[in-house]
Amino acid sequence: MVRQDPIQQISNAADRIKMVHEMLTPMNQKAPTRTFFIGGNFKSNLNKDSLKELVPVIAKHQTAADVVIAPPALYLLEAQSIVEANNSKVKVAAQNISGKSLGAYTGEIAAEHVLDAGIEWTLLGHSERRSIYCESDEVVAAKTVDALQKGLSVILCCGETEHQRFVENRTKEVVTGQLGAVHKALEAANLVDKWSKIVIAYEPVWAIGTGKTASTQQAQDTHLEIRNWLTTISQSVADATRILYGGSVSAANSDELAKQADIDGFLVGGASLSAQKFLPIIDSAKYSQ
Repeated sequence: MVRQDPIQQISNAADRIKMVHEMLTPMNQKAPTRTFFIGGNFKSNLNKDSLKELVPVIAKHQTAADVVIAPPALYLLEAQSIVEANNSKVKVAAQNISGKSLGAYTGEIAAEHVLDAGIEWTLLGHSERRSIYCESDEVVAAKTVDALQKGLSVILCCGETEHQRFVENRTKEVVTGQLGAVHKALEAANLVDKWSKIVIAYEPVWAIGTGKTASTQQAQDTHLEIRNWLTTISQSVADATRILYGGSVSAANSDELAKQADIDGFLVGGASLSAQKFLPIIDSAKYSQ
């Protein structure tokens, strides 16, 4: 029996055109809907004066990328004010939220506080929160649900330790386990559609602030594993979700990393504290295809 050409089996002309387009599209080409994204995590650094010097330079920098900066909590309003004064499209993010509503939670910052300050984003699940402050996958998942329910967008961090990658060979298991805990919580809260409000940041713990960095191939391979895992939610989620790389990102490696099909931007730590170091990383967006 002679098999019919698959294209001939498609009766609808629009479907036929779409199929031909997909067949001709290079495998390493990024989805056109994924705008390059640069996050700057200032951590517990800077003071008011240095913030006032740095943020205006970032705010005025011209780029097609989405740029989000995360200053210390006490400087959220200051950073937001500077961004607004410059009519900039740069966004400001909190570095963490409590995961609780308003109430008797001494020392904590609720999502409601962040939103009331005009802030639209928060980081969650950073390895320093997981390791130093003992935030489990379940805690990160609960905070993610809280943030999304309240209306925040989330930069969701995940990543493996050096031992987990190089000794146990469990990178995929660890990273998808962290993301899987979040998805399970979203399912329970009927918030699966809110994946559209999440940007994933893959940060190998062994490369954060160490000067070490995953090779371009290691980073791309892990990002592809994450994207393949996202297809278990839906193909549309996998196609649309931006996956950032973080871990000693610098001007020396950002251009080559940006060229990779499944690397949709960066979450930058130390280099984001200097305009001289941060702006070239932002400019690497031009290498994204």
